[in-house]
Amino acid sequence: MKKVKVIVECGKDGRYSAFMDCYDYDFGLSGFGNTAKEAIADFYECVEEERAMCEKDGKTMPLLEFDIQYDVTSFLDYYAGILSKSGLEKITGINQKQLWHYSSGRRKPTRQTTLRIQDNLHRFAENLIGVQFVN
Repeated sequence: MKKVKVIVECGKDGRYSAFMDCYDYDFGLSGFGNTAKEAIADFYECVEEERAMCEKDGKTMPLLEFDIQYDVTSFLDYYAGILSKSGLEKITGINQKQLWHYSSGRRKPTRQTTLRIQDNLHRFAENLIGVQFVN
């Protein structure tokens, strides 16, 4: 199974897209929506439509594993109901006001800030993996 990067990003119009970042096949897959979740869901619908078209044509669609990658705006939108700006401030060290600017798409973080957010989220995830409860 080949791993294919899928980029989820927010456009200048405030709509979201999810698209394959791979040119190894004779097809491309993409999805769109008003939210990152809608764009990802539309992307997976597109996958199923492509699979059905391949079957109809007597072809086999390659087995692909999708590696979803977000721009900061899309990540903040996708996880808005789970991660509060207050919680993200504690995890990332980026103040809430700045996070709101990023989530609205009014401002884009620098590459350095993007990496800081990513690294701190990964560190937080590693801490969660180590959590164990006792009975």
